[in-house]
Amino acid sequence: MSMPELEQVDGQVNGTFIAARRGGETGVIVLSGSSGRIDVDRTALFAQAGANALALRWFGAPGQSPGICDIPLETFFSATDYLFSRGCQRIIFVGTSKGAEAALLAAVHDQRVSAVIAISPTSVVWGNIGPGKDGAAWPERSSWSLKGAPLNFVPAASAWERGNRDGLISFRPLFEQSLNANPAAVQRAVIPIEKTTADIILVAGGDDALWPSDVFAQQLSRRREEYGMPVSLVADREAGHRILLPGENTPRSTLHAHGGSDEADARLGEAAWQQITTLL
Repeated sequence: MSMPELEQVDGQVNGTFIAARRGGETGVIVLSGSSGRIDVDRTALFAQAGANALALRWFGAPGQSPGICDIPLETFFSATDYLFSRGCQRIIFVGTSKGAEAALLAAVHDQRVSAVIAISPTSVVWGNIGPGKDGAAWPERSSWSLKGAPLNFVPAASAWERGNRDGLISFRPLFEQSLNANPAAVQRAVIPIEKTTADIILVAGGDDALWPSDVFAQQLSRRREEYGMPVSLVADREAGHRILLPGENTPRSTLHAHGGSDEADARLGEAAWQQITTLL
């Protein structure tokens, strides 16, 4: 299969755009996680499936926050504007990990979003990873802002028992202990997923060693159901944090444990892709 034509997008919206092979009424915005990489391969997969697709750079570009700190949700609204300007009539966000957190929040606060595919998601807002525009990573702040005001977040537990997997640090205990340490903050930081009419597909592995995305996905799913809203949960007990869609071979992180296995991560990706293609 020939490589699709990549178009670099700079300015208020930053990233890589790939036009659909055919059709193109649907626009997909691909958000990677805290690695900050522009996920061109995944974006090409959606373009091949018939969508105009944008791999969005939402931090780390000139003029943006260098870390995931006080990121304006308006960044994602602008990406939706951009795809509308390219002739799209239906907008889908595909986010992984912190990108899934962003995707869900974008849909909650922008009713133009038609669907969200949240891979290894969270059900609450978390604090910053890395520095903000001021260059400071500390004291802890929200990952996100809206109209200049920070969103409520769950602060990180100051002392936590480190987990180990395959000789790497598992951060799952940090998130679990942070949730237990501050129930009031958790309540304030819940992502109100019932406030979007977007279709929701949640994808999570039960062996996620980075954060408890399996638990988060169940919480998000339950909350949608409590409000009588449709939701689709695709899970695999043996998959980890890094979920592989068909044809992907994203390398494992060498910094921290992700859990899962190549086989299980790909199996969950395959199951998710069946739901995604129906949605597309």
